[in-house]
Formats: sequence, structure tokens, C-alpha cells
Amino acid sequence: MDIGMVGLGKMGGNMAERLRRGGHTVVGYARNPEVRDVGSLAELVEKLPSPKVVWVMVPAGDPTRQTVAELRDLLGEGDVVVDGGNSRWTEDQTHSTALAERGVGFVDCGVSGGVWGLDNGYALMCGGSADDVAKVQPAFDTLKPDGQFGFVHAGRVGAGHFSKMVHNGIEYGQMQAYAEGWELLEKAEMVDNVVEVYRSWRKGTVIRSWLLDLLVAALDEDTHLDEIAGYAEDSGEGRWTVEAGIEHGVAMPAITSALFARFVSQQDDSPAMKAVAAMRNQFGGHAVRAGGSEQTTPSADVEP
Repeated sequence: MDIGMVGLGKMGGNMAERLRRGGHTVVGYARNPEVRDVGSLAELVEKLPSPKVVWVMVPAGDPTRQTVAELRDLLGEGDVVVDGGNSRWTEDQTHSTALAERGVGFVDCGVSGGVWGLDNGYALMCGGSADDVAKVQPAFDTLKPDGQFGFVHAGRVGAGHFSKMVHNGIEYGQMQAYAEGWELLEKAEMVDNVVEVYRSWRKGTVIRSWLLDLLVAALDEDTHLDEIAGYAEDSGEGRWTVEAGIEHGVAMPAITSALFARFVSQQDDSPAMKAVAAMRNQFGGHAVRAGGSEQTTPSADVEP
């Protein structure tokens, strides 16, 4: 099939390449003139046969909104826009309604696979009408991993991004559990080889996963992770998952805890922990650090 790809970064560029390897004709547009095939969205649309399918892989928020709005004015009856970025699912219906006024279909598609997707394939979770999904299906079939699994038509518009949001929330929880276990093993004097313990878990255990494989690969490169700062961004989808849990009355303690742990990691000197240290010092005389030194203030004989 012929397909337009808007956004040729780490994900979009590799997806375009996988599609080309699968025999599809891809017309790519990006801000970077060194990687794009055409100089504008208008030129991209002009080069596609009808019904035109344009896949958008740009950052969520304003970049996606602006791209969809511009495509709305360029496309026509029977064409389809796919939003494969990490847009919040609540925006999908807005995009779908606006495009429908021009007879243009809309499919939201959560994409997972990262930089490995070019060779391994991408897990795809899409939402939209059956007719619109069918127009994109040849691309889905090429992008997904080989075999039975890796693609799902999750439901109506919004279902794809909602499913990917929950996927990422689960990812937060899994990563946090692996990380906390690693920290405990590092601090426990009786364990001599933490890396080999984690490596042994890759086969036969109930906690084996690709994330575990990736952590072992990272530890092979930097055994004690001395070369990396303990700072982790939250992409937004973890927050949205927790908010959806609140909205639907679903308790999510593991995912919520993992999200809050990322917030803590983003603070150079946690204000909350300053208050905790101050209280411990006041009631128990426990040491506090000031300018890299420890100071102890005698207080009541109370243990925390």
C-alpha cells in the first residue's frame, strides 16, 4: 500500500523503514530536510493515491493537534488519519469528530517497541471503525511482530490510546519492582554477584520478561550503574493511568507508587525529605546533613 508518514524521528523513521522493507511505498515528511521525502504536508498528500492514509508520529499535544488540523484541510472523503503517537485518549474523539466533518476517518494507535521495533516489530493497539482500520490493515500487518500476536483492534475511537496508556502504567510498576529489588540486592552484603542473580532470573522464573533482559544488558555495561543518574522522567501516560483509575474507582497502588517514585527522582534535594529529616532530628536526635556534613542534635530518647 501507499502511506504517508509524518514525523521521522526514532520511532517514525524506523517504522517507515520497516514498511518499506515490507514492500510498501512510504512518503515521509519531517522538519529535518535531510530525512524527509517531501517539503510539506500538502506535497505528501498530493503524492498519495486515494483513499489516502497518513500516519502521524509526532509528539503528543500541540504538535499532534496542529498536524491533524492541517491534514483535515488537505484530505477528503474516504481518507484516513492514524495518530500513532502518545496522545491522551480523551483527544481522539475530538480529532475524529473534526475529521469526520470532511468525510475523513480517524484511527488512534498505541505503538510499543521502541528502537528495537525496526527488526522485532511493534505491538499495535488501535481504535476506530472497522472500515477505517481495514484501510490501514496492510501497514499494521507489516509493522507488527511476526506470528499470531502483537496487533489488536481494541475498540472504538480512543480505545487504542487508552490501552497503550494502561500498558505504560503497568510498565511503570514492573520497572519499579525490578529497580527496588536490584537496590536491595546491592545493599545486602551476603549477595556477591547481583548481575548474575538477575541474569539467572531470565529463564524459568515467573518474573522473566523483556524488561528484565534489558536491565541485565544495562548492568553488563555498568555493573553498579555508577555512570547513570537516578533520574527518570514520567512521559504523562503514568499520570493518565492513575487519573483513569480514580475516575473509574479502580485501585492502582503499584502504578501510583511507581509514578510517585519518578517524581521523587526528579528532585535534586527532596523538600518532603527535608521535613522528614527535620522531624527525626527534633524527636530523636537523629543526624541531619547540612552541606555534606552530619550534625546531631540531642533530643528525647525516642526511636523512629
